[in-house]
Amino acid sequence: MQDKKRDDGRTADPRLRAARYRTGSDTGTDIDGESDDAGRPTMEQRSQYVEIQIAQAMRRGDFDDLPGAGKPLTGLGGTYDPDWWIRQKIERERLTGLGPPALTLRTEDAELEGRLDAIHSEHGVREVIADFNRRIVEARRQLQGGPPVVTATRDADEEVDAWRHRREERGRLAREAREREDAELAALPWRERRRALRARRLRDGW
Repeated sequence: MQDKKRDDGRTADPRLRAARYRTGSDTGTDIDGESDDAGRPTMEQRSQYVEIQIAQAMRRGDFDDLPGAGKPLTGLGGTYDPDWWIRQKIERERLTGLGPPALTLRTEDAELEGRLDAIHSEHGVREVIADFNRRIVEARRQLQGGPPVVTATRDADEEVDAWRHRREERGRLAREAREREDAELAALPWRERRRALRARRLRDGW
């Protein structure tokens, strides 16, 4: 008759197992001195395997052209926002009308200057600011739960001045670019200059 059967490389006698546990000798080695993990890769071997796979993928270019490649990480200098993932999803996918007002107003606040720059009159800028401020005040009054509304209202006079300044700056940069282009055209031989002028008229929709 065979000796006592072993369970997973260890003796099946519970008294002997208890004695080994109390003396600290129950280390996962069977009675023949062989480890239960014999033949299994060690942590170091698994780590080396992962590093090799990453290095091979980099050489193949598997990580090239990933979204955000070569760009700095965003949000490192800001304060912790428990709703960061909702806000980023709304901003990334440009979702409108979704989420609590605290998040939708924050997203709109971040894009407000670009929206104002598309307006061609001071009256239109003031209307947008008035509507934006009104919705902020209404969101603060509604006690429907959700994160608090921390978006600040905008001063209409200050926003109009900033809008006018940005508009003048864009005009100045456009004039300077046109002057540089004219100077470059003047330096070209007349045949090349004529072709360049024709290309510019097509570009500008003349």
